[in-house]
Amino acid sequence: MDRRELLKMVALATGGVLVGGEFLLTGCKNEKSGTVTFEPDDIAFLDEVGETIIPTTSSPGAKAAGIGNFMKVMVTDCYTEPDQQAFIKGIKELNEACKKTYGIGFMQATPQQRTELLEKIDTEAKAYQKEKNEKEAKLQAEAAKERNKTIALSPNHYFTMMKQLTLLGYFTSKPGATQALRYVAVPGHYDGCMPYKKGDKAWAT
Repeated sequence: MDRRELLKMVALATGGVLVGGEFLLTGCKNEKSGTVTFEPDDIAFLDEVGETIIPTTSSPGAKAAGIGNFMKVMVTDCYTEPDQQAFIKGIKELNEACKKTYGIGFMQATPQQRTELLEKIDTEAKAYQKEKNEKEAKLQAEAAKERNKTIALSPNHYFTMMKQLTLLGYFTSKPGATQALRYVAVPGHYDGCMPYKKGDKAWAT
């Protein structure tokens, strides 16, 4: 699975274009990004969000892949300032949503409570992204009729970004690529006819 294919799969799974994907593909840093700060508590929080999305089973979960630190790097280097601010604000919003629903913060919630909460927020995020994409497509079409006209893009939903980064970070990590997926080190040997059994893991390479 190459990087472009993985980015397409992540975008499809989250109902939109991969946020910051253009910078990830080119290996460049977004020079127009703002300055955001992640505290150790934020990293720990994001580790638990990632672990709820991809929990430990027979394979390591997202926490084992250091997903919180991965999110920090991606948000800092690849996101625009509006998306950075939406992401940071989203940490607080997610925690407040948990308190409102269960009377406790996300870090104190049970795995089942966390899962139920994120499933609800995921549904809201997909609806938000769909409306956002449709609105911006219409505005882009109108702007194309007038030269030099630009449109202001709305920030993406914070949970869409968290989910995308969890999937991307996990399946490009050593635990994800070698234990959740089947992995053969490059260059490896060519085999034009590999047996496949229903339920087999996908290949990482």
